[in-house]
Amino acid sequence: MSPETSFLLQAIAWPLVLLLAWLLADALYVRWQIPRVTSYVAVGVLAGGVHLPGVTNDITGLPFVATVALSLVLFELGYRINLRWFQANPWVLVAGVAESLLTFALVFWATGWFDDLRLHVRLAIASLAMASSPAGILRVVHELRSAGQVTERVMHLTAINCLLSVFALKVVMGSRTLRVSGDWSQAVFGSVHVLATSIAVGVVLGFVVPRLLKGRLSAAGDGATVVFALAVLLLSTAAYGLKLSPLLAALTFGIVARERRVHLTHNQRNFGTAGDLLGVFLFVYVASVMEWADVVSGLVLGLVLVVVRTAAKVAVNVGTARISGITRRKGLMTGLALTPMSAFVVLLVGQSGLAGFDLAEQTLSAMAGMVLVLELLGPVVTQRALMAARETHVSQET
Repeated sequence: MSPETSFLLQAIAWPLVLLLAWLLADALYVRWQIPRVTSYVAVGVLAGGVHLPGVTNDITGLPFVATVALSLVLFELGYRINLRWFQANPWVLVAGVAESLLTFALVFWATGWFDDLRLHVRLAIASLAMASSPAGILRVVHELRSAGQVTERVMHLTAINCLLSVFALKVVMGSRTLRVSGDWSQAVFGSVHVLATSIAVGVVLGFVVPRLLKGRLSAAGDGATVVFALAVLLLSTAAYGLKLSPLLAALTFGIVARERRVHLTHNQRNFGTAGDLLGVFLFVYVASVMEWADVVSGLVLGLVLVVVRTAAKVAVNVGTARISGITRRKGLMTGLALTPMSAFVVLLVGQSGLAGFDLAEQTLSAMAGMVLVLELLGPVVTQRALMAARETHVSQET
């Protein structure tokens, strides 16, 4: 193969794969109502598995593009969080924290059955297992036009899960640093600095951007979309370059922007066509970087952790259902809807590696089986749970 042909194949690989993913997802959703996210992941797994030219993690810039795509999703998730709801019904917050802690404890306990896992790898896996997939869940919610008690609760619990997952992983990283270097100041400062600065950046933008927009742009126009998208891009670039947490910063940005009484329409907060395109790329990319050897070798561990993690999320949400104002059936649907795990975990591990966590690669390898199963099946479970909760508003022909 000539160099020109090789270059051409690599140049068109991603556009072709994304187009295929979009067309296949649309066809399968219309025919059998398979969530589009599941199809995106399947195409990514296939493209990565056959080593399609150009579809590789070695291309400079792709992890950053994926981070920006997920940051946009986390901004939207943050924007949907109503902090006053926690004041009105603190049991939702209690349920989110309890569910995350139980997930951590049970997953850490289950990983102890596998002798080849080191302590800090087990701790990292338990920390990451707390998180649900904001991108996967939001995609399914948009697809079904879902709204109601279960949907809102799932959104808020997903945010709590993600926040606590980031915090827990930073503690694990600090503990690992202390164990390797013996330097308390480096261990503590590294974790606290990243968390505090990331939150601070999100808070500052959450105050500044709405103030800049006030009285300048039409709420119904595209101007607000462009400004917020550029703000998320700026935030992601700065946080990525400074080795902060762009994901935590973007989530904080969205939460504060809502509290500043910024009104965004549905299309504005999910960034319209650009958000859709980046969403497809995000799922295809994350699935394509999974190593098949890791998936196969970690499949037994993955299946065990899927069962344990799901049991923890369902048990807490069913157990706290009535005291938090919903039926146990809706508590069951809430716990099941939190099943997906994908881009957030994969990118969070990658960023921890850039920040100096020497066990990041081992952690992702050990979790590969779990992540792939939940990438493919998680959106289906969420879709069926929301349908069972009768909170969807789509017609059969959609």
